[in-house]
Amino acid sequence: MYYTYILRCQDNSLYTGITTDLTRRMQEHFSAGEKCAKYTLRHKPKKLEMAWQSENRVLASKLEFHIKKSLTKMQKEALIKNPEKLEEFLGEKIDVTCYEAKN
Repeated sequence: MYYTYILRCQDNSLYTGITTDLTRRMQEHFSAGEKCAKYTLRHKPKKLEMAWQSENRVLASKLEFHIKKSLTKMQKEALIKNPEKLEEFLGEKIDVTCYEAKN
């Protein structure tokens, strides 16, 4: 299993990433250790906002790409509040039935 996730940072920015182990990856982000993403070193993470589970890396990477490149910050905020909007925002670009929301 893979997870695509959105983190909220202390400056209210949003970071999107993928992992196979959500708990471990959150510990890496929040501890600001050597495996922490460069972005979350500069923009300290505040909380995990949303995660989606998918079957493989290809699917997780597709969702990550489209969240990062296709959605505005307002759309990401709406998606966090209402995960069902995944279909509305990205349904024409990816098969959203491949993802299960984990909030």
